[in-house]
Amino acid sequence: MNTKNEFELCAARLRTLADPDRLRIVDCLFRGPINVSELAEFLSEDIVKVSHHLGVLRNAEVVQAEKKGRFMIYSLHPEVLASRKTNDGDGKRCIDLGCCKVDLVCLQR
Repeated sequence: MNTKNEFELCAARLRTLADPDRLRIVDCLFRGPINVSELAEFLSEDIVKVSHHLGVLRNAEVVQAEKKGRFMIYSLHPEVLASRKTNDGDGKRCIDLGCCKVDLVCLQR
């Protein structure tokens, strides 16, 4: 990373992740691709709210969407998906934003 645009993209991604609802969505997407209604049900949130947050995450290139039939299937963007470390049972997930990596540690399951 060495260009101004790369730093701007990284900063935009960090701002996007500075929301607890978006972090919950990202955490769920580590389990695999899912549509908005399934995600809203899993999070016990309104579809409209989840859809809004998915749009923000998509604009920041943290998640991507693919149309399958009549549904949009959301998944983590391959550029930010760094790893899922669960060998020691801590449920740590790592997101690579280019300028830094963010570890999400799940305290409850």
